[in-house]
Amino acid sequence: MRTTVRRHLGKVVAGTAIAVAATAVMVGITLPGTAGADDKGGGTTGTGAGQAAGRQQADAAGAVAPGVVERAPAEGARGHGRDPLTDDETARVERIALSRQQFNAAQDVDGDRGPQRLGVDLAEPRADEVDDPDAPRRAEVSFYDYRNDTLLTKTVNLDTGKVEATGVQHGVQPPLGPAEQNEVARLLIADPLGAGLRADYKDATGKALTSPGQLQLASMVYRAVPGAEPAALDKCGEHRCARLLTKVKNGPWIDTRSLVVDLSTGKVARLTG
Repeated sequence: MRTTVRRHLGKVVAGTAIAVAATAVMVGITLPGTAGADDKGGGTTGTGAGQAAGRQQADAAGAVAPGVVERAPAEGARGHGRDPLTDDETARVERIALSRQQFNAAQDVDGDRGPQRLGVDLAEPRADEVDDPDAPRRAEVSFYDYRNDTLLTKTVNLDTGKVEATGVQHGVQPPLGPAEQNEVARLLIADPLGAGLRADYKDATGKALTSPGQLQLASMVYRAVPGAEPAALDKCGEHRCARLLTKVKNGPWIDTRSLVVDLSTGKVARLTG
């Protein structure tokens, strides 16, 4: 049984990237590099000694000492113009965006109260404000409500503290956030279909795989293609579904591309087409 599982799933992939070829429609991603997989750092003793001697000679000759990088100034509570959002502004946008009623009615990826926050970004100025140096700063915040599978977006005017626009969309699946990615990994690790992943991790490290923190992760949103997968994945696209690219930290890739996790139901399925 172990051999069968590993033949179909637990293939340890060597190289700098995995070519993803599937019938699913996926958002574009950039795979994490293999930096760290084989890095050992350091140099030879002779080289280090030679460099040290060279520095001593340079100092003796009156060479200019290396510059000192000053600590970045403390971030202010508010930015100006097209400055990136400050931490204070981001926190303020999140508080303003959702009413208490909206917060209580929504559910995040872990099943807790409140929608899953996906991101907060500085909004583009309106057409008639492009050349206005005093145009108000606005932020766009997006949430995913797992209670009813909706993408919720809010535009907040940072000058007035008011929500200026609200959008609710079904069937729209932006890239996963870190918390969602970790939940996909957690479900894979715990599921019987994750046996190959667990086995390959054990082979690569000698340790048991028990948590997402042991892996380097990248994710792809997965949409259903009729006839290309089991019925369990037919709602992917309406539901929030994903595949993972998994890598042992400082080690090899492990191929989990054939597995799809439906975050809306918490179920794992294997692609058949």
